[in-house]
Amino acid sequence: MNSYGAEKKYFHVSHNVNMFLQDLNASKLRHSRLFKSALQHQASNEQLADLWTPLSNQGWKPFVEPTSTSSSLPESTGYIQVFLDGGLNQQRMGICDAVAIAKILNATLVIPYLEVNPVWQDTSLFTDIFDVDHFVNVLKDDISIVSELPDEYAWSTREYYASAIRSTRVKNAPLHASANWYLENVSPVLESYGIAAISPFSHRLAFDNMPIEIQRLRCKVNFEALVFVSHVRSLGEALVSRLRYPIVESIDAVGTKYLRQVVDTKDGHGAGKFVSLHLRFDKDMAAHSACDFGGGKAEKLALAKYRQTIWQGRVMNSRFTNEELRNQGRCPLTPEEIGLLLAALGFDNTTRLYLASHKVYGGEARIAALRQLFPYMEDKKSLASSAERAQINGKASLSAAVDYYVSMHSDIFISASPGNMHNAMVGHRTYLNLKTIRPNMVMLGQVFMNKSMSWSDFQEAVVEGQRNRLGEIKERKPKQSIYTYPVPDCVCQQQQQR
Repeated sequence: MNSYGAEKKYFHVSHNVNMFLQDLNASKLRHSRLFKSALQHQASNEQLADLWTPLSNQGWKPFVEPTSTSSSLPESTGYIQVFLDGGLNQQRMGICDAVAIAKILNATLVIPYLEVNPVWQDTSLFTDIFDVDHFVNVLKDDISIVSELPDEYAWSTREYYASAIRSTRVKNAPLHASANWYLENVSPVLESYGIAAISPFSHRLAFDNMPIEIQRLRCKVNFEALVFVSHVRSLGEALVSRLRYPIVESIDAVGTKYLRQVVDTKDGHGAGKFVSLHLRFDKDMAAHSACDFGGGKAEKLALAKYRQTIWQGRVMNSRFTNEELRNQGRCPLTPEEIGLLLAALGFDNTTRLYLASHKVYGGEARIAALRQLFPYMEDKKSLASSAERAQINGKASLSAAVDYYVSMHSDIFISASPGNMHNAMVGHRTYLNLKTIRPNMVMLGQVFMNKSMSWSDFQEAVVEGQRNRLGEIKERKPKQSIYTYPVPDCVCQQQQQR
């Protein structure tokens, strides 16, 4: 056997052993005492009513006035190209910033180029994910947008900029650059060449000291212009319908089986409603957190090796102990822990959960405790046939787009830890005044370290720690993202009804 064959065989054996150990360790409960109590817990009708009641009017509404006061666009100064990396939600923020910069520079925006993500290897284009006609139409009074460059600039491609230093590329845009920075550094490039390509571009526009019309334009892009393509919306609508009104098998009086749609399963609170849960517990997240998830020595070694391979060991959290990380709220919640949080808040075993997640580290074994607490837990695979999912299979961005759509149409959204999906949902749902649970990570990190805590004490700590974190509006503070905290920049105060 040649060396490649030996290495390949070793990899598969080693991989299978690691997966077995991972699944075995992932199935162990870390909080068995609380878990047993949670299984027996029954929420009161009053508690369920509070949970499922939509948010009351908080005195704000989306700003819907035109963001441009001019009846016609000024003459374009040239073409702006941006190359966006990251996952769907990071790219979404980049698109919003690109529109804002085109407006600042009076430039024409070329439909942004989405880089192939090195982890998911997704080659989806902007037009594969977003409805480009809707995008252009909504923004037609704000900026000029083209799908392709004219022939005279056809040379300006990603490959062109990757092969050598180019005078039309702007690669030194600082993080959170001001509007003036772009006017001083990019405008001259446009004047000289008629085109400027900005790369890298993630997080390259400041959130503070921006003209209010630019802030509102960013929100207009995010919340109104970026609409998913029709097949993503159609699949999302089908999933939402099946979550609200599931199809079940029944037997008639003579023993014949038939399918029926359940319209109301609870005779009261929570009927036809569901929670969307984004676990964000993939291998990257678990390794980068440097936290201990109870998988024993094998899991610790596997995650440490992964950290070394991916980040050469340069992970800030590695400098802290597990206890320090949990006290600081830096550890993502495991499926077991998010299940205990939901149970403590009052959700019971009749609650329908939609699992919005790309992949969970530890597989089904890691999710088993959550599924035991919430047996009506669904995902894309359980709700839709393989034929229905054919257009999104192998496309991480399209899969994430479906999750985004379903999560925006859920009655309640919760994420196991902060991240791009969590931030995107918090912002979009705040804009529309939809209920969103923001876990108090510091409080949860501390209570989960207390192995002697009773269920009643745990529930009391959770309810108190989550007070005012169930969708109540938080106004944006300096340096915070407008895409997570759209109030007050992108909304206006409603006049109180008398």
